[in-house]
Amino acid sequence: MKRKLIAAIGVAGMVFSVAACGGGDGDGKNTGADGFEGQTLTVWVMDGSSPDEWQKDLAKEFETRTKAKVTFEVQQWNGIQQKLTTALSEENPPDVFEIGNTQTPAYAKTGGLADLTGLKSEIGADWTESLNESSVFDGKQYAAPWYFANRVVLYNKKVWADAGIEETPETRDEFYDALKTIGDKTDAEPIYLPGQNWYHFVGLVIGEGGELVRKDGDKHVSNLDDPKVAAAMETYKKFQALSKAPKDKDEATPQQGEVFAKGDVGAFIGMGWEAGIAIKANPKIEKDIGYFTIPGTAAGQPEGVFLGGSNLAVAAGSEKQELAREFLKLALSDKYEGQLAKLNGVIPNKESLQSNLKGNAPAEAAAPAAAVGGTTPLIPEWAAVENAPNPIKTYMTAVLNGKSPAEAAKQVEDEFNKRLAQQQ
Repeated sequence: MKRKLIAAIGVAGMVFSVAACGGGDGDGKNTGADGFEGQTLTVWVMDGSSPDEWQKDLAKEFETRTKAKVTFEVQQWNGIQQKLTTALSEENPPDVFEIGNTQTPAYAKTGGLADLTGLKSEIGADWTESLNESSVFDGKQYAAPWYFANRVVLYNKKVWADAGIEETPETRDEFYDALKTIGDKTDAEPIYLPGQNWYHFVGLVIGEGGELVRKDGDKHVSNLDDPKVAAAMETYKKFQALSKAPKDKDEATPQQGEVFAKGDVGAFIGMGWEAGIAIKANPKIEKDIGYFTIPGTAAGQPEGVFLGGSNLAVAAGSEKQELAREFLKLALSDKYEGQLAKLNGVIPNKESLQSNLKGNAPAEAAAPAAAVGGTTPLIPEWAAVENAPNPIKTYMTAVLNGKSPAEAAKQVEDEFNKRLAQQQ
């Protein structure tokens, strides 16, 4: 999974019609149960997304069912947008491909993706709504939700025990009080929270029911001056005040896992895999690392989180539309969706499959928040906003340095709107 998903800048190429592509083998033959025999489906998956065991088992059953073969081609995240953009404009694009969830709207807008609305009604009735949102554009299903991950609280059990805290908090207030106790009773930094951990801020905005952009006529503009966004930033500021982390740096500068590895930090908010960074820096800390869901305003109500992940899509220009759909039916079935969740520790596309995460502590901590999570705005225009210097990061640092949320929003408004107005 790409650790920071960004929207696609654009997709070159013609707009293809699913109906025009039709059939499945490109030469007009009818494709019944054995009609796919002799065909090979090309599937692009990203590096690290699908284990060899998953690919092997799926390919074997796919061949048994369809008499066709499937070839998995592993792609690297670096440069994938341009490579995929080019591939979708050519005569022989990959038939099925993995695509970052926030990238999906841009490719859908420019005609690169086949309409999968019928597939959704056939196999996706119980897909988790929040996970499926990124696959929908202009009311049509242009991809299928595949796997996801979100942030959790990683904490140092020893530090919490030294502070006399016996149980993990269930509400936002209890979380804050626990961190305050750590600060009062130990020499540890209660929480390492840099000023620009903006994906966590996005989660807080989602939890408040806010939006980062709004429509103004026929265009999108900044919504950072909304009271709900301001409330999210005030929550962030309250917790950040307990941290010694710089207000003008993000979670990767330095890597917060490396800071946590020193053993004198009570907690940080990050992806479960960031524990590996800490363990690599200090193997002895592994036994002290625990995980829990980021608490929301009430017990049993997780905090809003940013959902990073991937969808599976079918190229509009593929001549194997029917065969591609047969692949998706199998790949997204409970059997293989569950297997992927178990092997990779990722959140599956339906809540009923979360039992496959049992025993995987960070995944178990992440799963409860999936249903209340969300993403950055699912509009093609969003891509430019994330480019450095990210105006949302600038906004956050301004608030943490003393400006009101309204003043900080005004400070970045022109740049924010300029980026949203860029042609895609």
